[in-house]
Amino acid sequence: MAETGATQMSGSERDPVQRRTVATLSMSQILGGISLASGVAVGALLAEEVSGSPTYAGLGSTFQVIGSALIAVPMARLSAARGRRFGLTLGYALSFVGALGLIMSGIVGSFALLLAASLLFGGSTASNNQARYAAADLAEPAHRGRDLSLVVWATTVGSVLGPNLVGPSEPVSRLLGLPRLTGPFVFSLIGLVLAITVLWTRLRPDPLLEARRRATGDHESAGATPVHGSVRRGLRVIAENRQALLGVLTLALGHMTMVSVMVMTPLHMRHGNAELTVIGFVISIHILGMFAFSPLTGMAVDRFGGRAVAVAGSAILVSAALLASTAPQGHSMRLLVALFLLGLGWSCTLVSGSTLLTGALSVGERPGAQGASDLVMGLAAGLGGALAGVVVDVASFHALALAAIVVAGSIAVAAVVLRTPTEEEHPG
Repeated sequence: MAETGATQMSGSERDPVQRRTVATLSMSQILGGISLASGVAVGALLAEEVSGSPTYAGLGSTFQVIGSALIAVPMARLSAARGRRFGLTLGYALSFVGALGLIMSGIVGSFALLLAASLLFGGSTASNNQARYAAADLAEPAHRGRDLSLVVWATTVGSVLGPNLVGPSEPVSRLLGLPRLTGPFVFSLIGLVLAITVLWTRLRPDPLLEARRRATGDHESAGATPVHGSVRRGLRVIAENRQALLGVLTLALGHMTMVSVMVMTPLHMRHGNAELTVIGFVISIHILGMFAFSPLTGMAVDRFGGRAVAVAGSAILVSAALLASTAPQGHSMRLLVALFLLGLGWSCTLVSGSTLLTGALSVGERPGAQGASDLVMGLAAGLGGALAGVVVDVASFHALALAAIVVAGSIAVAAVVLRTPTEEEHPG
């Protein structure tokens, strides 16, 4: 397993640069979480209202996921060339433009504009995703899962608060003369500006550039270690490494399961006459499951290994989808529990998959391979979100949840198939 010069530190908890990096990324995650989650709860509803058909309700969220995948490509190249600060800022800046476009789409009633704006709004997801890798750049290997998960955990505050701003956004939208469902994106704009400010002023030294310097052991020769931002090269590196490949499959299949069920839940509830406030609450509980317990997930990864936690995440996702498949339209305790478990299972796959991938790569290969990973993860989730609307329209929410069981179960299968020769000889 490739490691960086960070292993030379006596411990990441005594590394002031790493402490500052994790604190800064955590702060930006809180603000980015608000910006992203404020629009999640109403995304499908806005798409349905603007398009005039429930068949296209999932396309807004789908395009957002696809956007996050595509934006990960230039972010990887920029991070490799200039550092994490530039890459993360790019994602949030594009998301700001997207949020403005989503507000305009509601005003003019243009579904084409909504889809284009959703692509750009995905930049927030891309930056939130890449932040976890930035937290691992300087982390000591024994605590990589912990440091990565702490930044993921920080998203809890903003992500849980965001959906609950749906209610307060209604008077804001009336005050500004905006359509009711575009109000939450006003909060998105504010959160994005603050997130960019925090990153630009506090993420110094840049964690990727500092890890690169430590890998050489010399301030003057930091450029001697090449850093690759090519996603194509990253895909090749992943394909040649079983651990990295398992990490990517865990990320992609877990994300696909979560997104496909989550994006159609507000519609499933609304068709059962659930109020917007109730829908926002259910989504906030789902997001609580996604992020609140990530430090425990990180410690489990450090203690038991990424493969074991990936299998656990697969089992939790299967349980969540099975429970959701029996939930009636509208609001029910069954659906609430299912969405919480859906978030918790996703947390296990995100932290374990990210740790498996990062631990398998050298510093120079990380940006490109991590960008490739987020591209694959986003495209898989985008496909799941696009098919989700079709499945619900043609069949039912019940059928969608049953299909999600198959996808989630595939993670456990991959964990068994992609064991390394060493693990096969010494399974303990």
